Amino acid sequence: MTQHPPAFCTIVPPHILERLAESDDPAISEAARRTLLVDTAQRTARAQGPAAPADAGPADRPKRTVYDAGHRTELPGAQVRGEGDAAVRDATVNRAYAGLGATFDLFAKAYGHRSIDGAGMPLLASVHFDEKYDNAFWNGEQMVFGDGDGELFLDFTLPVDVIGHELAHGFTQHTADLAYYGQSGALNESVSDVFGSLVKQYALGQTAAQADWLIGAGLLGPAVDNGVALRSMKEPGTAYDDDVLGKDPQPATMADYVRTSSDNGGVHINSGIPNHAFYLLATELGGNAWERAGQIWYDVMTGGALTGEARFSEFARATVAAARARYGDGEEIQAVLKAWTAVGVPAE
Repeated sequence: MTQHPPAFCTIVPPHILERLAESDDPAISEAARRTLLVDTAQRTARAQGPAAPADAGPADRPKRTVYDAGHRTELPGAQVRGEGDAAVRDATVNRAYAGLGATFDLFAKAYGHRSIDGAGMPLLASVHFDEKYDNAFWNGEQMVFGDGDGELFLDFTLPVDVIGHELAHGFTQHTADLAYYGQSGALNESVSDVFGSLVKQYALGQTAAQADWLIGAGLLGPAVDNGVALRSMKEPGTAYDDDVLGKDPQPATMADYVRTSSDNGGVHINSGIPNHAFYLLATELGGNAWERAGQIWYDVMTGGALTGEARFSEFARATVAAARARYGDGEEIQAVLKAWTAVGVPAE
């Protein structure tokens, strides 16, 4: 398998920030332009993350370290909470610490996967990155959270699925290593949405029927009049339709697949298609989505059968094979086939 360089992956898509950068409101446009500039600088720089701390215990327990960037862009910042340390007065630090733990718990307890690399990798995060920074990202080594501008976006540690989403980019990096462009990039983003949503559902003890299937619920600020989240796995294209943010462009099926050269070929847009397939599978099977539906996705990511440039159809066929290998020719494989058929992706 070709080893791809670690992708710089943000939770807020460029198409949102680019629209905001054109706003007539200087407060909105300046925060968006600054975020875009910082993202570009981080994307082109070598990863600046800290070296992993020395092994501090068994690999079946998390090894978390949270840093405070002090509203600067130099990473990682000053260490403010390590594994096992008591909660601090800064709620953002504590949320980051808890979110790292919630993500570790899903992978370890649901799948026997020790941290995001399967070998107990320390989980590192920096908070309070830059000023009014409207994003959170994975840079190949660590997580980084902005505080938001307070109007359009709030603190990026608020939704636990945002934390799970970004760490899941590390999971993909260490497993299937899906290239971050075109359909493989959209799958990369979708896998992060899937496991980010599962982190939230696992932490809250929600069934597939109880879950909201939103990515980033609680992140949008008071200046957003018509929006509930960044993305919806249940109904792609409906997360927001706002005068400031614009209209959610995600398609739910291949009939509306977006061909674009921006955002590495629309990785944050076309991810709506495999996202919707997972939602349909999980709700068809019922119960806890991290069990059968999540297990099939996990098996695909760790099974070694995917190519790094996998297209949707290759991924879909791999889920069919994984469902058959684990569950035989039962309701699971029929639900997988039904889900992919519904979104227009051939799976056989």
